[in-house]
Amino acid sequence: MTRKPDTPLRRGWTTGACATAATKAALCGLWGVFPSAVSITLPKGEEPVFDVVDLQAGDGWAQAGIVKDAGDDPDVTHGVTVVVRVRASKSGVVFKAGDGVGMVTKAGLPIGVGEPAINPVPRAMMDEIVAEMASEYGQSPDIEITVSIPNGADIALKTWNPRLGIKGGLSILGTTGIVRPFSCAAWIASIHRGIDVARADGLTHVAGCTGNTSERIVQGLHGLPDHGMLDMGDFVGGMIKYMRRHPVDRVTIGGGIGKLTKFAQGAVDLHSGRSQVDFGVLARWADDPRVAFANTALEAFEIAGAPLAARVAQEALAQAQKQFGETAPILDIVVIDRAGKIIGQAGP
Repeated sequence: MTRKPDTPLRRGWTTGACATAATKAALCGLWGVFPSAVSITLPKGEEPVFDVVDLQAGDGWAQAGIVKDAGDDPDVTHGVTVVVRVRASKSGVVFKAGDGVGMVTKAGLPIGVGEPAINPVPRAMMDEIVAEMASEYGQSPDIEITVSIPNGADIALKTWNPRLGIKGGLSILGTTGIVRPFSCAAWIASIHRGIDVARADGLTHVAGCTGNTSERIVQGLHGLPDHGMLDMGDFVGGMIKYMRRHPVDRVTIGGGIGKLTKFAQGAVDLHSGRSQVDFGVLARWADDPRVAFANTALEAFEIAGAPLAARVAQEALAQAQKQFGETAPILDIVVIDRAGKIIGQAGP
């Protein structure tokens, strides 16, 4: 079992908060003097202070950067520099994607196709900073904001952006400005966006899987496109809850026998720290008392064999139908072993 830390995990700041702080610093340089640090007000009232780097200015433009601190969250964007260049625009605040910031190419996201992948809350925060700074300096609030993240295109390949149709780089994200370590909410929100994109593209069959191996097997089994594969992870309950309100005709749920056993037994969060296999129930399903003394579901399968995997698949299918309720889509379950072999299936 993973040992919990003795001290509270340290929070960090989103790319949206960093972009907003960089915008403020760049505007200071455009209209006055570059600061060494800036503070901004987040949506819930907090006022963090950010050190400023990469100060540059030229004919009619200025730029500044903020190094993202994600706190104790294992965020692939921790340590990146979010750079903002500002210059006058012809009308209003205009957002542009610089090097390393992606462009939206698929419908279903909160930003339209053809727009820089800068989400609504960060846009609103930067709009507010422009208005505030323009008033302070007696300048026009018509500003072009170009956000860049050096090496962002390479880092984006480690994220869900390519699957969501965000091409060429990272997204500027955040709803509160704060990164909360190991945030379940952030993962579930990404599942929601994946469902939105799949529906907007007219897909009628999607799959949620617990990990990379099961995802590869299920995608090959059903011939699904990349954006038909939802990054469900442990959050089968979060996926199903959203799909009850945003339906798709057919849903496949795939995973290893351990996690799918927990789902079959009623768990909706499959993380090892938040749900456990009931081996007494598993022994009854297998009709084999030895299974009650197994250490893992995989060991139980090795004891009881294929009939147990088939029973797990059937029970997981029943649980999925129960979770979806009367409006359940066509459902199927795929259970695999660690080598990626299908050991149990249920459904069409």
